[in-house]
Amino acid sequence: MGLWKRVRKLMEKPEPVKPEKTPMSLQPGDVCEVSLMTYEIIGRTEWKARSTIWLTLRDGARIQYLQVEKREQWNYNLYEAIDGRLDAVDEVPSEIELDGVWYYMEDQYNGLVQVQGQTPFGVPGEQYVWEYQSDNRKRLRIEWQDGRFQLYEGESVIPADVRVIRQS
Repeated sequence: MGLWKRVRKLMEKPEPVKPEKTPMSLQPGDVCEVSLMTYEIIGRTEWKARSTIWLTLRDGARIQYLQVEKREQWNYNLYEAIDGRLDAVDEVPSEIELDGVWYYMEDQYNGLVQVQGQTPFGVPGEQYVWEYQSDNRKRLRIEWQDGRFQLYEGESVIPADVRVIRQS
């Protein structure tokens, strides 16, 4: 290598450091692994005020949802949509019995959401969420936006079971 090439290399700016891959930075088109299953992310709903995202995952024809919450630790819950109906947003109960399992309200919040890609509610806006947990650690989630309810059933996932594979 010649002297001028060495001098030029010393003067060049170093490559910028790539940001760390975290579940909170996942976008539609990225790929992640949850409990040894590989999913393509096709949608993202974000509550900036809560440091929470709701990812729509696809594995073939199967659609699931991963809730990622950054608190003291990473919290993950994996859900599937279920059939169900509630009549009014002001009549959501604090306890719900579903297929012989009792769910108890754990958290209730609302806020403005931003959406990208294919999500249960395809438009940004005000969204209300009720989260429940049963005695056997099963989870239930109810969402309401623009006069429509969506129900999900799922379970907690340990942080070691969630891995970012490819990020755009």
